Amino acid sequence: MPSRTCCWRIARCLLIAVCLVAGTTSQAAETWNAFPGGNGPGKGKRVVLVSGDEEYRSEEALTQLAKILATRHGFDCTVLYAIDPESGEIAPNNQKNIPGLGSLEAADLMVIATRFRNLPDEQMKKIDDYLKRGGSVIGMRTATHAFNLDKESPYAHYSFNYRGEKKDWTQGFGRLVLGETWISHHGHHKFESTRGLIAPGAGEHPILRGIKDGDIWGPTDVYGVRLPLPGDSQPLVLGQVLAGMGPDSPPVEGVQEGSKNKVAKNAPMMPVAWIKTYAVDGGPSGRVFTTTMGSSSDLWSTGVRRLLVNACYWAVGLEDAIDGQADVGIVGTYQPTPFEFIKDKTIGIKPAALR
Repeated sequence: MPSRTCCWRIARCLLIAVCLVAGTTSQAAETWNAFPGGNGPGKGKRVVLVSGDEEYRSEEALTQLAKILATRHGFDCTVLYAIDPESGEIAPNNQKNIPGLGSLEAADLMVIATRFRNLPDEQMKKIDDYLKRGGSVIGMRTATHAFNLDKESPYAHYSFNYRGEKKDWTQGFGRLVLGETWISHHGHHKFESTRGLIAPGAGEHPILRGIKDGDIWGPTDVYGVRLPLPGDSQPLVLGQVLAGMGPDSPPVEGVQEGSKNKVAKNAPMMPVAWIKTYAVDGGPSGRVFTTTMGSSSDLWSTGVRRLLVNACYWAVGLEDAIDGQADVGIVGTYQPTPFEFIKDKTIGIKPAALR
């Protein structure tokens, strides 16, 4: 029979564990959202979705994506947000605080849609540790310019415009990990939308199961990238620039009148989705899927949702389980905010309001 001292120690350990769980639950209720996975092929896989941008409402897009992944496909999802430390409200303009990044320690996939974040060292270390172990990454829209850190930061090489001594990190996280940094608006922002066309030779890739030309559409414009993309990058979807803001708008021919970008828009077309691998400092390699689409409004498109869900399966090694007819329908109420820069300190709600 265990001694009285032994029983006390066991009880104390259990009490500490309960307190830790309670504390984590309480903090999650305040600063991030957790969506436990139901039944589905993704059961047991953990996805951490990191939001934080001032324009495209990544807090809405990633929360809806997490709901779809958890409810319809079984993935355990945690959604992180830029948080105002005083109010606890979601604060896209606060570039220095994304609580909960410690959840990356147990993650199988990081989905990131941040813009110009300048995070403190202890938060950047969680991302750095994840990448050094070759964790899978999905980057959306402004993740090509996810970070803009102080030059004194030990993680300054993550910045979108880095050109320092670490040559592998030239132009930062975007170029090294995702395949491109911030280049330009190739389409005319807020005037020319995007239709997705399957890239030549990519039609049989598992990420594209159930997707055909024209299924993918979004009001966000095509981003410029440098061709060819680096390393082993493989374009999957090309962005046809449309002369209007509807899915049935005709493609732009030549240079659209009024456009600031005086180049032909659809010759050649820019990739808007591609895959590649990366490795940090000679460490293990990881899978990457990048799309320059991904505003909250883009997720109205069934094709965009299917692309992202399929990419999550592929990124965690479940490509054989990708079903092109699987349910990628909206979960709950979803009314995405039209994209524009946010001027207020916060958006006036806490993460719990997005559940």
